[in-house]
Amino acid sequence: MASRAAIYRGMMWKGRSWAIGSRSMSSWWSNVEPAPKDPILGVTEAYLADPSPHKVNVGVGAYRDDNGKPVVLECVREAERRIAGNLNMEYLPMGGSIKMIEESLKLAYGEDSEFIKDKRIAAVQSLSGTGACRLFADFQKRFLPDSQIYIPLPTWANHHNIWRDARVPQQTFRYYHPESRGLDFASLMEDFKNAPNGSFFLLHACAHNPTGVDPSEEQWREISHLFKVKNHFPFFDMAYQGFASGDPERDAKAIRIFLEDGHLIGCAQSYAKNMGLYGQRVGCLSLLCEDEMQAVAVKSQLQQIARPMYSNPPLHGAHIVSIILSDPDLKSLWLKEVKVMADRIIGMRKALRENLEKLGSPLSWEHITNQIGMFCYSGMTPDQVDRLTNEFHIYMTRNGRISMAGVTTGNVAYLANAIHEVTKST
Repeated sequence: MASRAAIYRGMMWKGRSWAIGSRSMSSWWSNVEPAPKDPILGVTEAYLADPSPHKVNVGVGAYRDDNGKPVVLECVREAERRIAGNLNMEYLPMGGSIKMIEESLKLAYGEDSEFIKDKRIAAVQSLSGTGACRLFADFQKRFLPDSQIYIPLPTWANHHNIWRDARVPQQTFRYYHPESRGLDFASLMEDFKNAPNGSFFLLHACAHNPTGVDPSEEQWREISHLFKVKNHFPFFDMAYQGFASGDPERDAKAIRIFLEDGHLIGCAQSYAKNMGLYGQRVGCLSLLCEDEMQAVAVKSQLQQIARPMYSNPPLHGAHIVSIILSDPDLKSLWLKEVKVMADRIIGMRKALRENLEKLGSPLSWEHITNQIGMFCYSGMTPDQVDRLTNEFHIYMTRNGRISMAGVTTGNVAYLANAIHEVTKST
């Protein structure tokens, strides 16, 4: 071992920092530049910094009541009351809460699903839907390293980050038709058909983010048939089950169609929106396998991927979900509350459209009520959005995506008037 003197001889004191060789210890991170602001979170930062009493935030992807306040569901409060003082704080297994996973699979695959009974589903608790997507992306890279993922254009911006950081090459497929503000079904089907056989596709199960545009049931059936012909793998991100229509069964229809057609699927579930558990980070990743033996193997590998990431998932939110979904009374209350949230969003869509039409807007605003879920893809340009912010103190992402959760009976007329002013010369 080198003497202390020898070590010191290899080091030089420069000002206030030690230098080893030619590198100063104070300069290890001098090449690190500030990261660009998240386009969604940056909207909220700008909104909070605005002193205007008239400011409106329709950028946040979290539910608000008609007073613009965050909501904690009563079923969640009751579950917390039951948990308080009754549970220890020990680690969950790497795969998470077994009870929470069981209830999540019933919600996604059906209460009486044969796949659950046959133990053909590999499933682990995840850090909400984002964590489920990331676990799957890493699983895809590890076991099919030459594969790529096809992602809808547009999609939730973080989808691109997730598969990029998992080093899975990305392609896009056409999804949204700007002129009609609806689904570009012909182009979507063409892209599915032209993709190499056996490709991976990311699909939004319901309430597509950011457009609010979903395929119809018949269109889902056509998509499923083509996937069967092409042997494509469907990975569903289901962040809004129940929150889209108010009916969790209806919102899972796309997944059920693919299951009926004999597909093996992947599914990312989140309880952020439909139970308001945003900060609890509760989700589930599931993969339907050929048989029970394959499901055991796949689950073991998902747990191995999770281990160095975060070791095991958080406890509290998983208990909340388990209690709500396993108790008939609490589940019934949840179904009522999630319908109230969905109905308020649907009501605000109707009100925004009616206000715009009353103002005599020369544009068609039918797409506001044709779209579904938390977001309305308004069709406004970045310049128009900038005018909304600069002139009217209305904040949203520059792609024109309106979070309908931020629209209330108190601000809908003001919002409609502002939108009319920036779009009437279009």
